[in-house]
Amino acid sequence: MTENAQRVRVLLADDHTAVRQGVRQFLEADSGIEIVAEAAGGAEALRLIRARRPHVAVLDIQMPGLTGIEITRAIRAERLPVGVLILTAFDDDPYVQAVLQAGANGYVLKTAEAGDLIEAVKDVHAGRSALDPAIARRLLARMARPASEVQAAAASLTEREIEVLRLAARGYTNKAIGAQLQISDRTVQGHLAKVYDKLRAGSRTEAVMRAVSLGLVRAGCDFRVSD
Repeated sequence: MTENAQRVRVLLADDHTAVRQGVRQFLEADSGIEIVAEAAGGAEALRLIRARRPHVAVLDIQMPGLTGIEITRAIRAERLPVGVLILTAFDDDPYVQAVLQAGANGYVLKTAEAGDLIEAVKDVHAGRSALDPAIARRLLARMARPASEVQAAAASLTEREIEVLRLAARGYTNKAIGAQLQISDRTVQGHLAKVYDKLRAGSRTEAVMRAVSLGLVRAGCDFRVSD
């Protein structure tokens, strides 16, 4: 395998040229990351994602044409093998909730340090969730006392579903979870679907965060967030 093939291929999408240039400079300072495309609008970003198939798409939320949330939904609906990292100035809970429910793998604020952004990109590429520390703490606090019906539903999780959830939290892909537990990818998907339903979660990241609040997953051990 060539050095180029080993790099994390990244697409950047932000309607502010200066922001894109700055983020590109940060990311390309790491020899393991390659910027393969840039977009100034949402429709252009989605077109380039379909054409270039980056490993990770770094998206702003508010862009002309399509928002980062809409692009994320399209990526998931089309089952494109692309990790999504939202990089935004918005830290409002409704945005965070919408992004996670759409299926994004990470949410980082534009105030993040260059090293944190680089690590978030690599985490997303590796299948881990990458959340800005302040956002992660707020989500955990909000979920600290989940509704009684969610607690009851969580109690109905089977041992196998909890095993799958913990491996997902550690960044394992469905294929890797299947190999670890000696079950098929399809069976893993079925277990995760049941976990999402029982925990009232719209995404893997949201399910893991809720599992942390319920004590099913150990924060800092099973779950990787950007820090």
